[in-house]
Amino acid sequence: MFQKQKFIADARGGKRMRYDFDKVIDRRGTGSLKWDVKKDELPMWVADMDFRTAPEVIEAMENRVSHGVFGYSVIPDEWYQAYQTWWRQRHGWEIDRDWMIFCTGVVPALSSCVRKLTTPAENVVVQTPVYNIFFNSIYNNGRNILKSPLILEDGVCRMDFDDLESKLSDPQTSLMILCNPQNPVGKIWDRKTLHRVGELCAKYHVTVIADEIHCDLTEPGKGYVPFASVSDVCRDISVTCLSPSKAFNLAGMQSAAVVIPNRQLRHKVWRALNTDEVAEPNALAVVSTVAALEKGGFWLDELRQYLWDNRCAVSEYLQREIPKLKLIEGDATYLLWIDAREIYDRKRNLARFIRGKTGLYLSDGKEYGASGFLRMNIACPRSILMDGLERLGRGIEEYVC
Repeated sequence: MFQKQKFIADARGGKRMRYDFDKVIDRRGTGSLKWDVKKDELPMWVADMDFRTAPEVIEAMENRVSHGVFGYSVIPDEWYQAYQTWWRQRHGWEIDRDWMIFCTGVVPALSSCVRKLTTPAENVVVQTPVYNIFFNSIYNNGRNILKSPLILEDGVCRMDFDDLESKLSDPQTSLMILCNPQNPVGKIWDRKTLHRVGELCAKYHVTVIADEIHCDLTEPGKGYVPFASVSDVCRDISVTCLSPSKAFNLAGMQSAAVVIPNRQLRHKVWRALNTDEVAEPNALAVVSTVAALEKGGFWLDELRQYLWDNRCAVSEYLQREIPKLKLIEGDATYLLWIDAREIYDRKRNLARFIRGKTGLYLSDGKEYGASGFLRMNIACPRSILMDGLERLGRGIEEYVC
């Protein structure tokens, strides 16, 4: 049985915490994509966390593993109820059971929907900078990527509705992938913004896939607005992808929910997911999800506070030590979008330079559709974070020399 951790003191403010996010977990040699790097390198790139998941989730999985039989699994009532209760209580969205379909992940769902809801050579709109795998899901399926860049003013990103409408109005455009909250910017889209997106997409007969996988990783005290909850229009034209994988560090469990209120659209998506054989769970997918959503709330709230403290630590460090880098304002995700355009040299890849000189592995903004930026994953113990920041400082100092 997994023993719950005792309350510990937060070194920053003396606050008592139930869970220890300062503990460093050695992930080398575990088949980790993120940590498959050289011995002296520090990976702060791919979007998973260096924390153990909630003890309540581990306990549930240990109980399932101890049973010892891992045959084919079904989707039990508990899975539906866990999502329904979580989204009603946390996000004010009533999800009907019939709207939900299990999928092995948000990315498989995206790719299946692109194939089913569009035809080759049609346009799929994305708002850049955006999660780079969106590009793969579109391009690899023979569709056209239509970029609508976000506007960055005074460190804050917003949608360019003139450009967005221009892209949506193209008769060849049939789908938009909305990132809500936005990865890598960390922007929570407000209800007014989402309502306008829905009206424009309905006007031009464009279906919306809303990737809302980062929705539970918001600044403490802040929530997000599910796109489908905004209006009847948004509900009827949308496919929403949900998962506890980011919030509870469960990406390897391969578990997500696809929510489609519109009956005709839901049938198409159901056919797509089953045709692609991504609608059946592995033995731990349901168990981990139910445990996270039913028992992990307190752990998640402490995690959100820890991540926000990490973000504040980065902001303070950059202002004090690396003022040429600007942290873009964000209130969700554990991913930071850092503006390095003041020093950026197109002839020298900044992320590659920093990695080569210091071992710090960050993501290059070009991967997300915006050169001159860096993406940094801060979901790690504070000691690792400070190591990363010191390496970043050394790398920038050499880069500008």
